Amino acid sequence: MHLCQPLKTEDYIPQPVADVSPARWNIAHTTWFFEEMILKQFAPDYMAFDPEFSYFFNSYYNTIGTRTPRDNRGAMSRPTVEEVFAYRKYVDEKMIDLLGRRDEAALSDLVILGLNHEQQHQELLLTDLKYTFSVNPSLPAYRNGFAPEENAESGLGKFIDIAAGIYEIGHAGGGFCFDNELGRHKTYLEDISISNSLVTNKEYLEFIGDGGYRDHRLWHADGWDWVNQNAIDSPLYWHESDGEWSHFTLGGSKDLKAEAPVCHISFYEAAAFAEWKGMRL
Repeated sequence: MHLCQPLKTEDYIPQPVADVSPARWNIAHTTWFFEEMILKQFAPDYMAFDPEFSYFFNSYYNTIGTRTPRDNRGAMSRPTVEEVFAYRKYVDEKMIDLLGRRDEAALSDLVILGLNHEQQHQELLLTDLKYTFSVNPSLPAYRNGFAPEENAESGLGKFIDIAAGIYEIGHAGGGFCFDNELGRHKTYLEDISISNSLVTNKEYLEFIGDGGYRDHRLWHADGWDWVNQNAIDSPLYWHESDGEWSHFTLGGSKDLKAEAPVCHISFYEAAAFAEWKGMRL
């Protein structure tokens, strides 16, 4: 709810591309998880807020039933934003009541999963809103002064040597993990050196200035096709005017901060940059 404070009603609706979900849908879907996966299972007397919401706000849970096509989430004016917030309030109250009456491992595990799932959608909410605001010609700020993209890198730009050998990877311990982090196993690594800091905007500008987007030798074949078909010449949200670079942030349009880590680049761009540096991902 804190993330929603700067938004107006109209901000909850748009879906400018299929990969962006409306803010309204992100809020309702995280609410749906607690209703569908927990309340319906652990609260025998639970009455769904609206049975149709199971269809509207399911994502990819095929075993639950059919769902709204992803690219159609922004085409629906109903349920309204007001109804979505009423839905969230209703489910929150039912969850608080349930947790006050029951305490068992299976319930606890699902609640923890639901909280981590919601954290994912908090990130998605901001990412989706950023893209949505970026296609508005006025480039509105989501929240004035809020630009996590500009958090400067604290590493020293040195390389750490890692000796060849067999290493264990995958989740270990008793804390939370998603299922795709399980299956801990051993893997062999050759001798490597890895940077202790992230690539900065300044470094990436050097790549651009050296013609990185015009040199086909640096790019995977698919990446080179992508560059040419879409006229790509800089990272998403970057803009150049009279030799000066700016970028669109959640806090609005700002001058590009040289020492901040480069972000919003594709795998193709990252691979081309690494090739240009004589390194690899």
